[in-house]
Amino acid sequence: MPKVSVLVAVYNAEKFLPQCLDSLLGQTLSDIQIICVDDASTDNSLKVLNHYAVKDLRLEVIRLEENSGQAHARNEALKIATGDYICMVDADDWLATDALEQAVSAFDDETDCVLFDVIMVYGQTSNLKPQTSNFKLQTSKFKPQTSNFKLQTSNFKEEPYPLPPFTALTGDEAFRLSLTWQIHGLYMVRGAIHHQHPYDETCRLYSDDNTTRIHYVSSRQVRRCSGRYYYRQHPASATHRTSVRRFDYLKANESMKQQMLALHVGSDLLALYENHRWLNLIDVCMFYHVHGHKLSESDRRYGLGEIRRVWATIDRHLLNKESTAKFGYRLCGSWTLFRLQEWLYFTLRGLLGRNR
Repeated sequence: MPKVSVLVAVYNAEKFLPQCLDSLLGQTLSDIQIICVDDASTDNSLKVLNHYAVKDLRLEVIRLEENSGQAHARNEALKIATGDYICMVDADDWLATDALEQAVSAFDDETDCVLFDVIMVYGQTSNLKPQTSNFKLQTSKFKPQTSNFKLQTSNFKEEPYPLPPFTALTGDEAFRLSLTWQIHGLYMVRGAIHHQHPYDETCRLYSDDNTTRIHYVSSRQVRRCSGRYYYRQHPASATHRTSVRRFDYLKANESMKQQMLALHVGSDLLALYENHRWLNLIDVCMFYHVHGHKLSESDRRYGLGEIRRVWATIDRHLLNKESTAKFGYRLCGSWTLFRLQEWLYFTLRGLLGRNR
């Protein structure tokens, strides 16, 4: 059994894959299993994967005939993952050479999840290949710590993910912080927990966030490590585009609540999440108001129907005054009054240039 299984979902990522795979196969921790699932790519991703698999038997390739999304692809990989610990790496991201070793060393008898040290990378970095997690970037002064570091473009910037200061969190504490992503969702988890809680496939987008939070709330302790995960930022990614899929966020939130109920989490966490779900509903109302005209008529009808359906499922007894006191966030006694409130609120915000 390998020490770590790494799950990589791949869809049309041929230009980024070499950087990702080189970083995995070059880890200081060699006892690893890398499972790459090609999610019916239409570019040369599968050829790249097969080329690497021939060179290193630690890399296994699965090909899906139909594109089904990252959560499903990762679950296919999870089925054959045998590592003591499991993590995922997106096909357009990469790890510092010692990242897996650093994460494994942070586990102890009480720790079930370990967060990577995430570096947000903006701009063109396809030729950027860090060989160690100890390099430093200080505004305009770049100081590589290794002769193998290659930089062929200056059109990029890095920002560390702003984690709050902590050494170890309880599972409940980590769950709370993950609701607003004060802690991120890039981590290594014990294999037993991940197999018990595979990726949520309720939606093509967003529902995989639920899995992160379930892993946290199911953990005794969540720690952090110094192993760097380089997280490439795409302004045109699926989660940033104007699409009917934005309404899937509401279904993903419902799925999260149902999983929490099944785990019998405390009433305080349920109330916390219901307030979070209410604020997300208002956020989706803003999306509908600002971007609805870019959608087809059938997509607009669907989106408004989803908003109305989810509005009716909110448990009002769990909402606190802070979440509902402000105009635009009030519960209202009927769907018609709620819709009128939202139209007025976001119209006024638009006149003030505050809608995004």
